[in-house]
Amino acid sequence: MSFTKSTKSPRRWRSRRISAAIAIVCSIALIAAACGDDDDDTTTATDAPATTTVAPTTEAPADPTSVGLVFDLGGRGDLSFNDAAAAGLDRAKEDFNLDAQEASPNDDGSNREAILQLQADRAELVLGIGFLFTDSLAKVATDNPDTNFALVDGVINDATDNVVMLLFAEHEGSFLVGAAAALKSQTGTIGFIGGVDTLGINRFEAGYIAGARAVNPDIEILSQYLSEPPDFSGFGDPAAGQVLAQSFYEQGADIIYHAAGGSGNGLFAAAKEFSETSGSKVWAIGVDSDQYLTSDESVRPYILTSMLKRVDVAVYQSINSVVDDSFVGEIREFSLADDGVGYSTSGGFVDDIADQLEDYKQQIIDGDIVVPATL
Repeated sequence: MSFTKSTKSPRRWRSRRISAAIAIVCSIALIAAACGDDDDDTTTATDAPATTTVAPTTEAPADPTSVGLVFDLGGRGDLSFNDAAAAGLDRAKEDFNLDAQEASPNDDGSNREAILQLQADRAELVLGIGFLFTDSLAKVATDNPDTNFALVDGVINDATDNVVMLLFAEHEGSFLVGAAAALKSQTGTIGFIGGVDTLGINRFEAGYIAGARAVNPDIEILSQYLSEPPDFSGFGDPAAGQVLAQSFYEQGADIIYHAAGGSGNGLFAAAKEFSETSGSKVWAIGVDSDQYLTSDESVRPYILTSMLKRVDVAVYQSINSVVDDSFVGEIREFSLADDGVGYSTSGGFVDDIADQLEDYKQQIIDGDIVVPATL
């Protein structure tokens, strides 16, 4: 999967929105009177009787832009990937006149195509949040050529002009939190918990391992996934996440990074419990959102940092492009170079290593460090 910057020239995309008509009604008596937008309710002509009035200009409100956002497994409230998308939608609601609807697939995801089609029946833009929507969205987009679509984390090989594919350099951001883990580890052992063993999540692991070994080539890294396809429950099983994290801490890991969606909440619980019962402080690293801010206050002291994946920015920009008629069907990449990925500093726990992390970041941007995207 390539992460070179797109040089495709923007071009206008048709919009299905119909601008509201502006109705101007002017009353004319004896002499012509100009219609205006004055604050006064009536305008009296100079030479006309006092009863001569002109109706104010009335502009009908613009029709709202209709948007349908379909979350990945777990839906809004996962404090991670889906909530990053939700943040982008919520910001767009504040800034634009939207008719927005949300939906989530059932537990096994078997109705993805159906719910995408339901949104396409009413919306000008339909967003599928997560690579699991790739095949379904490709089908629905082909069947609905006059509807715009946005796909997060997926690539459609035969995509048409009505699909924008939103990709992220997760491996670059994961390199930085891997470096942070190695710089802060006291035991020389760290961990990685993946939700589901897929190529997409492998990118997080590959970057994390590369960053940690850039700091300490001899560091020990414990790594395991919660489920294997076609079982995608690993993205929404906090209990399993907590059990695995507890096991890693007991094996000597003092920092664990997760790329497991809602299952990551179990990691945070394990970090808190192990720290309080063992007397040895251990850490967790969040993903996608700044999970120090999105998680319960009780676990915040144990969240070292988070790998930020700006799904919120991608969602917001996609909606904005439909609102202003600039939608383009293309592949868009978000990387360290444009702050599409990064790491959080909330809590101040990485302030002491910020200079080193920023140096690694600049080396990646400059091309001096090429982060592997595969294991």
